[in-house]
Amino acid sequence: MGKFKCAHCRGEFERKALIERGGELFCCEGCAGVYEILNSSGLGEFYERLGKTTLNPARGAKNAAQKSQEDLAAIYQNYVKNENGFSKISLIIEGIHCSACVWLNEKILFAQKGILEVNINSVNNKALIVWDENEVNLAQIFALIHSVGYEPYPYDAQAQEQRLAGQRREFYARLLVGIFCTMNIMWLAVAQYGGYFTGMRADVRSIINFAEFILATPVLFYTGSGFFRGAWGALKNKTQNMDSLIVTGTLAAYIFSIYAMFSRRGETYFDSVAMIITFVFIGKYLEILSKKKAADTLDNLNSLNLNSVSVKNGDEITLKSAQEVRVGELVVVRAGERVLLDGIVISGAASFDLSSLSGESAPAYLSAKEGENEIKSGSVCVDGTLVYKVGAVFSESVLARIINLLETAAAKKPRIQALADAIAARFSAAITALALATFAFWFWRTGELSAALIVAISVVVISCPCALGLATPVSTLVALGAGFRRGILFKEARIIESLAKCDTAVFDKTGTLTSGRLKVSKFTHAGKFDANALFSLVSGSDHPVSRAVGKYLRANFRDLKLLELSGFENIAARGTQAKLDGINLAGGSEKFMRELGLYDGEAARGTCYFFAEDGQIAAVFELEESLKEGAKECVDALKNAGMRVAMLTGDNEYAAKRVAEGLGVGETVANALPTDKAAYVERLAQQGRNVLMVGDGINDAAALALSSVAVCMGSGAAVSIAKSDVVLMRDDPASLAAAVALARRTYCIVRQNLAFSLVYNAVTIPLAMAGYVAPAVAALSMSLSSVAVVLNAMRARSER
Repeated sequence: MGKFKCAHCRGEFERKALIERGGELFCCEGCAGVYEILNSSGLGEFYERLGKTTLNPARGAKNAAQKSQEDLAAIYQNYVKNENGFSKISLIIEGIHCSACVWLNEKILFAQKGILEVNINSVNNKALIVWDENEVNLAQIFALIHSVGYEPYPYDAQAQEQRLAGQRREFYARLLVGIFCTMNIMWLAVAQYGGYFTGMRADVRSIINFAEFILATPVLFYTGSGFFRGAWGALKNKTQNMDSLIVTGTLAAYIFSIYAMFSRRGETYFDSVAMIITFVFIGKYLEILSKKKAADTLDNLNSLNLNSVSVKNGDEITLKSAQEVRVGELVVVRAGERVLLDGIVISGAASFDLSSLSGESAPAYLSAKEGENEIKSGSVCVDGTLVYKVGAVFSESVLARIINLLETAAAKKPRIQALADAIAARFSAAITALALATFAFWFWRTGELSAALIVAISVVVISCPCALGLATPVSTLVALGAGFRRGILFKEARIIESLAKCDTAVFDKTGTLTSGRLKVSKFTHAGKFDANALFSLVSGSDHPVSRAVGKYLRANFRDLKLLELSGFENIAARGTQAKLDGINLAGGSEKFMRELGLYDGEAARGTCYFFAEDGQIAAVFELEESLKEGAKECVDALKNAGMRVAMLTGDNEYAAKRVAEGLGVGETVANALPTDKAAYVERLAQQGRNVLMVGDGINDAAALALSSVAVCMGSGAAVSIAKSDVVLMRDDPASLAAAVALARRTYCIVRQNLAFSLVYNAVTIPLAMAGYVAPAVAALSMSLSSVAVVLNAMRARSER
């Protein structure tokens, strides 16, 4: 009796094992249910896209869904992140075999109201899902995926690492087999080639050919098994890739060599088959090592959530996974340990390395004292021991937000990659056509099948779509890691490209170029001036102007003394006044002095502090905001990079001009309201400028939103992360210049890699078509081209 196919999973079964529903046959109720759901939802197109691919039967979906429901609280606690009022989770979807499976899962999820974003990677089956908890919950999402026959699991870095470790062990075994067999084939080939000059009996040549056949077979089908899987996957989806080219070339040479070996007509090319597979595999190995090094920063961060922390419960200390610790529990941190959870110090004191958070190399001292008791995840205890109370679970910590930001950035492709992907997608098909044309030409010219086949194989093998595909993602991954180590977080990978193209930098003055703290820029005084009296007067006020004057006095006058004042009065928004030994003292703004009838001169152009003693103006201090350290160097670096630099501020023109002159900024807009800042950025954009807007994310949100790239300075604050494309975790303008330099260097490397890939193929493919390149040399060249692209991408790590 013949076999019958299940209408859903396409598996073949005996007729008696199938059930009939609506005129269709199914292997189980699960498949029947999935089939009905898809067709009733208008997703019957899935079966056309599926082609001949078979699926796992959809049995047990209800049980799996129930299990997920039971674990829902733990999943929400450990894996669900909240961003901008929406929930987000990374899942591994088991059962995805091809692009049709990806299409189906994305379609069925997007059809559900409340699901805002679905990104599924068909390579690692990892899905990023964002949803509105008010309209749909996680249990419904799991049920949707189950309903079409797939199994969702929360992404767990430890389980993923175990899976990758198994893959690496298999990879090493395949590599060793390839190298061992290929080295022995090369020795046999040397003997065989020597026979052309010294003479060799036919039976000896046959023995050597058979030995090469025995050695080449495991290389092709075991070492090269990954290439066959990739080629088969591409074939099922009616596409071609690099694996298709490798398999086509080596399989053709292998089959022809078997024919030549048994017919004793023509040459065998088992040595070429083994060398092609082994050289390409070694190239893949070097490529994987380089890519792993590029991803090390993110991998190391991801592994932190697997670490344990010391939880204090009375006198007992127990180890717990960071994800298991709850808010309010007490955690002990000792020297050498990394902080994994945010909280407040309640006892002890220690120094912490915050370089991974802010890029600041100087250790920070933390204790239970107010103002120095906030401890952030990601920092490392340098010395001392302390106990802190956990203020947020791991998924809501600063460290988790940074990991999430980097993961999201790495998952999204830059725009330039779309061009490379488009070229690579058509590349393999074009190479196959060229190889067939080459084979036809050489067979017509020489009449020899073996000669034509070898030239065609060289054409197939020497081409390298892989270099095109690697040009952008490896460079981007390296840049993301390099940026993180310097306290620069790119929200998406595409921002690197956008930042590299920016030609105009617009700064909101306060909080970016200036510290917001005042300092004395000019001091004038009359002959009679009592510094001790003034110091005593300003010491009684907490106003920023008074503090700036006091700081100036301490720095420039020796042996200052606090004198006993009487009748001290602090007048809001005006100044202070008091008496010293019956002498009236007054200090404050110009307006205050005019009100007291002590000053009738010209109006001050900036912020000034007047000091009057015994009814006379004794001293005048002109003040200005202090520039942030590195602000001048940042502006100079941007100008040297060819960028137009402008500054926006709500301050008056005089104050704005003083800051602009100190920084060398030529274009300044003063008295600017938030709406004026937004209009200025919009006007630049309409002129065709690519605008980099730098602000603090508080009063310039509209301007940030209208810019090509928005940058916020701070220590990873939520407001900065929410409103910016780039977060400078270190509150230092030098980080901005470094971010621009990193983006431009990375973009330059990407273009170099793309250019190299195109030039390499444009030069080597014609040489191979002309018959100048042997298959083994072609394989080596192709592997080296991929490795060269990856090594060039690693230059983005450079500090220069």
